[in-house]
Amino acid sequence: MKIIEYVKIKAKTLLGIATWVLALLLLVSTVRNIGRVRGINSAVQEEKQKVEKMKDENAALEAQIAQTQGSAFIEKQIRDKLGLAKEGEAIVVLPDVEILRKLAPQTTVEQNSLPDPNWRKWLKLFI
Repeated sequence: MKIIEYVKIKAKTLLGIATWVLALLLLVSTVRNIGRVRGINSAVQEEKQKVEKMKDENAALEAQIAQTQGSAFIEKQIRDKLGLAKEGEAIVVLPDVEILRKLAPQTTVEQNSLPDPNWRKWLKLFI
């Protein structure tokens, strides 16, 4: 009978250890899953921000498309690119910026300075 009691005690001990190991494994698994959920939530938030940014860009592009389809914009582009003018208008074509800089008058920068002190004037006078 002592052997049966010994086996029962060992079985209870093994069952207790198995229960603790199982509880520990479940705890570790739960902690990992919580970390994964947080990571996925942050990724979802980032993607939502990207979607909002793309919606804003899309709205801006649609507004630009609507503006470019107007007759005033088309007329302005045709006039600018082809050099056409309406009656009574004069077209002015300016040279490149570098050529304008060469043609512009050179300005000298005047330095503001105080007059020489009296002792220096006397020194210049006698020496």
